[in-house]
Amino acid sequence: MLTKEKIAEVKKIDGKDWLLLSALGLLFYTLTQGTQFIGLSLLPAVTVSLLLNFTPIFVTVIGIFLLSERPSVLQWLGASLFIIGILAYFYPVDLSESKTLGIIVMTIGVFSNAFSSVLGRGINRSGKFHPLTVTVVSMGIGSIIILIIGLTTQGLPHLSLTNILFLLWLAVVNTAFAFTLWNLSLRTLTAMESSIINGTMLIQIAFLAWIFIGEPVTWQEGIGMLIAAAGAIVVQIKRRN
Repeated sequence: MLTKEKIAEVKKIDGKDWLLLSALGLLFYTLTQGTQFIGLSLLPAVTVSLLLNFTPIFVTVIGIFLLSERPSVLQWLGASLFIIGILAYFYPVDLSESKTLGIIVMTIGVFSNAFSSVLGRGINRSGKFHPLTVTVVSMGIGSIIILIIGLTTQGLPHLSLTNILFLLWLAVVNTAFAFTLWNLSLRTLTAMESSIINGTMLIQIAFLAWIFIGEPVTWQEGIGMLIAAAGAIVVQIKRRN
């Protein structure tokens, strides 16, 4: 929660840190979330999910150059297994020319997601700010921008009580709480390790959909999830000094 200490911490943010947190908000909330919404209007959900799961590869490469975080050979193997599992899960995927615009939009989203992961890791590993402070400031900036864009292009929608309750749940649990945990994880996990864990959301969704709404998991999807899960576990294995 926002205690007096957290408020005081926000007041002490200097110009450079405001710039970094603003960039994080723009990349992670405005661009990444915005392109996902647009991508879902242009592409099937399965294609959007597939493209987003390539994020860890870009995070790893960018992290090498900007954060000097070099994965071990074992972690490269784990990341490769993760991608193989994702491809096995989604195969085949329609990437026809009619979907070119959607693929371009999602490519922008994947890169903004990757850069935001690396930037978030750089901010959080310094330990200068509490994860809640990072979340409140960056999310506040990014969400205000995307709200302005939405109101300008689509106007104020009619909201029922049910819609408002859904929005409150998404805002508090799926966004504020979840992203605070994300920033907390970036204090100790590398950008690559966090990104791979985030990618396992596909596996969690598939299992929850099977349990609660009866959506079946095919043998191909099951094998793909097992390979991806194995890769994610391998990535987290620390090399001992």
